[in-house]
Amino acid sequence: MDSQPSKMAILLLMMFTLSSAFDMSVVSHDKSHPDRSMSSWRTFDEVMAMYEDWLVKHGKVYNGLGEKEKRFEIFKDKLRFIDEHNSEETHSFKLGLNQFADLTNEEYRFTFLGVKKPNKKVSKRSDRYVQLLGEAALPDSVDWRTKGAVAPVKDQGSCGSCWAFSTIAAVEGINKIITGDLIVLSEQELVDCDTSYNEGCNGGLMEYAFEFIIKNGGIDTEEDYPYTNHNGRCDTYRVSVRIH
Repeated sequence: MDSQPSKMAILLLMMFTLSSAFDMSVVSHDKSHPDRSMSSWRTFDEVMAMYEDWLVKHGKVYNGLGEKEKRFEIFKDKLRFIDEHNSEETHSFKLGLNQFADLTNEEYRFTFLGVKKPNKKVSKRSDRYVQLLGEAALPDSVDWRTKGAVAPVKDQGSCGSCWAFSTIAAVEGINKIITGDLIVLSEQELVDCDTSYNEGCNGGLMEYAFEFIIKNGGIDTEEDYPYTNHNGRCDTYRVSVRIH
């Protein structure tokens, strides 16, 4: 049975982010028949039409025998859950269909939550940037997005490289805070080159990735070493950006 946290992992990625254009990012239900049961809110033909549109929108192609039908059943379950949530006006947010709507919770966790437990002793954390502030007043919170320390949203695709994206986001942010420059960096270099302990699209750990960047003397930019959504051959001839 799925746990509540595992459901939230998917639901948070499906939350309402676009409010104007009708691109299926937010799904509405039929309010003209409030007494209908959930199963009768949408006809089979309506759900199938939405499924076919969704397949085209996200470029989904299934080659296995019966795979399209299997994914349709998962899609239908997700749509039913979304409809039920969006029909309740007590919620402060709406849910919608995204590229993960054909995955079970287990498949999502396996593919996109690929952090590996350490199999070696990780180096002690550095106190290089630790500063004793004494009685200095600190704000209750800081939104680094408003301070330009967060790069635009990225998509790891079907590769289990969340560890690389987490690492790069942290390095991009601290580099901006220290130097004043936000440089969008390369997750793909970690996927391809940081292979001593990490396993590319099969998962990894951020601590190992930080160690790789330190030993490597930096990391390439996203522009110079773009993301490919799969394991590749390490390109050692690229010039890394020195991280201060």
